[in-house]
Amino acid sequence: MLYRAMYTAASGMQAYMFNLDTIANNLANAGTNGFKRSRTDFEDLYYQYYKLPGTQDTLGNYTPIGTAAGLGVRVAGTQIDFSQGALLETGRQLDMAITGDGFFMVRGNNQLFYTRRGEFTVNSNGDVVLASADIGRLIDPPINIPPDTVDIGISAEGIVSVIQAGSTVQNQVGQIQLARFINPEGLYQAGESLYAVTDASGQPLISNPGDQGLGLIRQGFLEISNVEPANELVDLIKTQRNVELNSQVIQASDQLLQLITNLRRY
Repeated sequence: MLYRAMYTAASGMQAYMFNLDTIANNLANAGTNGFKRSRTDFEDLYYQYYKLPGTQDTLGNYTPIGTAAGLGVRVAGTQIDFSQGALLETGRQLDMAITGDGFFMVRGNNQLFYTRRGEFTVNSNGDVVLASADIGRLIDPPINIPPDTVDIGISAEGIVSVIQAGSTVQNQVGQIQLARFINPEGLYQAGESLYAVTDASGQPLISNPGDQGLGLIRQGFLEISNVEPANELVDLIKTQRNVELNSQVIQASDQLLQLITNLRRY
């Protein structure tokens, strides 16, 4: 019995230590544009039954309850919270934010990734890429900005137009498309605020912004992280207290075992 209580409490400590890792990652990325916080889900483990509910008693009646002892808790999984983050106005012409559902599509190392980050720029060839000091991932479908461009306009529906030197006419140079998933929480988190398709997420529905349930684009804005530091700190305190409570159960079980061990001395 006492050993079981120790193992049960130990399972609680392990689960809440995992939750602590999740909270730490959320707080670490509170300033990461396009970051989506994660939540840890828990579930109870199996139960050891001493008497099942509905057992017949001596009078032939069925008992309304049973007798069972739980064996602890485990992490059921982590869920990504894709709720909309606040928009930060930057004024940069290639900064973009999605208001509503959808992901930008970027391609790197012959693989297509999906992201809510909107920090785009151009490379030496004029190709629109996701800003990164490591890998310049091209937006998909690709868009090229002419070298003599003096002004870039991006409509809410994703139409990219430029005004070139010596002209006042806007010329369309590309169309931004977005992707959405039936189960975005099933996406693979690849780091760098990038996601990849899995069997759980399903295949993407790709269309222009504003079509088929996709959000619209805001030029000159960035979507900031949806992490609420105050809520994360509350969760951090709750997790710390739960770890302490489970450690006290282990200490109490140890003290009772010590008492039982010392009974023969009296």
